[in-house]
Amino acid sequence: MIDSRLTSASRAEALERLAASNSEGQELDILVIGGGVTGAGIALDAATRGLTTGVVEAQDWASGTSSKSSKLIHGGLRYLQMFDFKLVHEALVERGLLLSQIAPHLVKPVPFLYPLHNRVFGRAYVETGISLYDGLASLSTGTKVRGQRRRILPWHTYMGHHRMMERFPGLDPKAAAGAIQYWDATVDDARFVADLVRTAQAYGAFPASRTQVSGLIKDGDRVVGARLVDLETGTKLEVRARTVINSTGVWTDTTEKLTGTDGSLKVLASKGVHIVVPRERIDGRVGLILQTESSVLFIIPWSRYWIIGTTDTPWTEDVTHPVATARDIDYVLEQANAVLARPLTRDDIIGHYAGLRPLLQPGTTGDGVSAKISREHTVASPAPGMVSIAGGKFTTYRVMAKDAVDFALGERAVRLPSVTANVPLVGAVGYPGAREHTTALAARYGWDAWRISHLLHRYGAEISEITRLCTDDPSMAQPLTGATAYIRAEIAFAVGHEGALHLDDVLARRTRIVYEEPQQGLAALDEIADLVAPLLGWSEDQKAAEVRAYRERARAESEAIQQPDDHAAAEVRARVDDHVPMIS
Repeated sequence: MIDSRLTSASRAEALERLAASNSEGQELDILVIGGGVTGAGIALDAATRGLTTGVVEAQDWASGTSSKSSKLIHGGLRYLQMFDFKLVHEALVERGLLLSQIAPHLVKPVPFLYPLHNRVFGRAYVETGISLYDGLASLSTGTKVRGQRRRILPWHTYMGHHRMMERFPGLDPKAAAGAIQYWDATVDDARFVADLVRTAQAYGAFPASRTQVSGLIKDGDRVVGARLVDLETGTKLEVRARTVINSTGVWTDTTEKLTGTDGSLKVLASKGVHIVVPRERIDGRVGLILQTESSVLFIIPWSRYWIIGTTDTPWTEDVTHPVATARDIDYVLEQANAVLARPLTRDDIIGHYAGLRPLLQPGTTGDGVSAKISREHTVASPAPGMVSIAGGKFTTYRVMAKDAVDFALGERAVRLPSVTANVPLVGAVGYPGAREHTTALAARYGWDAWRISHLLHRYGAEISEITRLCTDDPSMAQPLTGATAYIRAEIAFAVGHEGALHLDDVLARRTRIVYEEPQQGLAALDEIADLVAPLLGWSEDQKAAEVRAYRERARAESEAIQQPDDHAAAEVRARVDDHVPMIS
């Protein structure tokens, strides 16, 4: 295996190898466009089959939809209401794999309450659905002990009113007569994608972020490569590949049009907004799932916070920068307050984020209601030599990746089957052993139990790399002054191992300071910039430009949520540049 560390140097080496694909015998087998969870998954799937693979992303890894999800790994209870048993079962199988072997450090079990409004009829209806949910999970997940399959997650349980209130004292006593407790899982989505990319690189893939596709190279009707622009330097290059795979989510239509055809897949962008409030603001030990008129609302325990969402509304503005509006925030607050004993206000909100779901559009619905469109994915070919994949959801990324590579290989897929069900991500190998050595780490660096848990959950077995940084420089073991949940070593690790190139990469995706701290983490900005600058070789002018750009983006996001509608909010966000290129 190759070094898994993503750095500015490894990026330069990847771009050099992509450029070399024009030489005889150096053509790539697969070029993946898009660095979200599906594109990263495709890169890992292809690389582990022994295919020469490149993957490019115009922004940062997971900077689009894949860093703005509900942070859930789940089967999708609401799809049972649509009788989409295949999709639910598929997702539950993947949930089991993620929890048990692919990423047990990143994916964590979480219990949820499904409140009941009627103890008899309501319980019978809901418990029937959740029993089916648990039953589908039992069919293909878990480990066998003495011939019996042992479940990864506990079976659901019914709770009367008294026990329900013990589990969630912050619930309005009049909101439910009882509840069903069932289990799903949460994940730090952006970290998961970064680890997917790193694992793909370890198996030989060539990943390059901040690298945009400007056009496709064709030989007659066949796509044989792509033209790229390195957005950090402005350098242009051409890449040759036997197959180009388009995994660009809400940009699918735009990317397909580069073939000169009308494209094969139509994607509808649906906006989902979440808010973040302090954990102490809501008294509860588990999560909540609430059925609303237009969607499902989750109140999800997340580290020291609650994540509450989501909305589900069509988005017709610039897909690069979805933003929340005053209407979105009010909707989420209204839905949550309908069941909480102490209503939330805007003053309770520490952070927020908005993302776009790429929903397959089977045809013109006429009503613009995106919530009715299936989440199942589709693979197609808009032109010879190019494969597109769209739809699906975060939990089933691995299945989507497998299907895309199978489609690209055609008959060769039988001889080169997918193996990713048995490929753990970086940090997963050795994770159980790492947990056993935490007492010594706590004593050495003065870390409490919460800190150790935080680091294990984020890095798994790679906590040893974090401690190595702290040993080399003891100041790295200290918390950031303006974001005490994170230590200084985590910022260095983001640059030296996880491919962060800009302040936004660090605050918004390698950490989640952007919405876990007030004012999008501005109190920690200068300290983080001082840590990052020498690692990336920034001049004082470059550092100042990065700090200024982050402040401007934070201000634009804050102004956007004061706007009444999508168009007004998008106009405010559009006033700020996306990116500070590191022109050499």
